[in-house]
Amino acid sequence: MCGRYALSMAGEDLEEYFEIDEVAGPLPGPDWNIAPTDPVPAVFERERSGELRRLLSPVRWGLVPSWSKDASGAARLINARVETLAEKPAFRKALAARRCLLPADGYYEWYPVTIDGKAAKQPYFIRPADGTPLVMAGLYEFWKAPDGSWLTTATVITTSATDEVGHLHDRMPMAVARQDWDAWLDPAGRLDPLGLLTVPTPSLEFHRVSMAVNKVANDGPELVEPLAE
Repeated sequence: MCGRYALSMAGEDLEEYFEIDEVAGPLPGPDWNIAPTDPVPAVFERERSGELRRLLSPVRWGLVPSWSKDASGAARLINARVETLAEKPAFRKALAARRCLLPADGYYEWYPVTIDGKAAKQPYFIRPADGTPLVMAGLYEFWKAPDGSWLTTATVITTSATDEVGHLHDRMPMAVARQDWDAWLDPAGRLDPLGLLTVPTPSLEFHRVSMAVNKVANDGPELVEPLAE
């Protein structure tokens, strides 16, 4: 976890929800089958002319550390365990000053099942039970390519799964409550991510979905619809 997620909110809705000061670049549209290395919208704060501004910007999912020789390893760094962020060279600097929020409707997990006598994996969609967006904690990084161009990438921070979804997978995205957004995004802030959550993780619900989500080329709101029992 988290290897796929969905986001149906349009750019203007994200601007309003996160009280964005500036949109930095063209945003990807709604996507119900976001996969590693896809462009995703991210919320972060940067200083502009001496003022801290909240930005909404496209980033590529899969963090590329600034010291990487190339971007080929991005798909391996789509997640970062909160327990070891401060220890891992790939995440230490980003944790100190480049924290972001990655909005989602919810995310997918796969559970082993037997179908017609054959082993398979049934996809489930997991989302906040109250219907609000899942605001995932993330880190972002800037990487300069050999041709001089810049690539902005991000990773989703994961934590231990709650009892509600732990039987599907032992990890889940770390959610950031609205009252903690300022502290999490402040690039000058020094905080302990393990102690950040001041309220319990939002209650989650899940349901089975179509195996069409297994193919990354498939997209559309039907992917998150519950299967008939």
